[in-house]
Amino acid sequence: MLAIMIFVLTFDLDFSAILSATHETKPSIMQIRASVLHAELAAELISTALSQYETDLEKGAILSIDINKARLRLLPL
Repeated sequence: MLAIMIFVLTFDLDFSAILSATHETKPSIMQIRASVLHAELAAELISTALSQYETDLEKGAILSIDINKARLRLLPL
């Protein structure tokens, strides 16, 4: 069976702020930090994060990805 995961992929902080203010549990947000400037690096980080945090993203989370680390916060905030 094919599972479908819906999340917002963004460089913008506004989506996280909206979820925080509204206490919603979906959609998950994957936020790429400004230090990730190259598309190839972003694609690699996104792929790694999806495999590592898939279960949490399916439940509802905000995942901030930087070159050196990722930070996960479960929803609602």
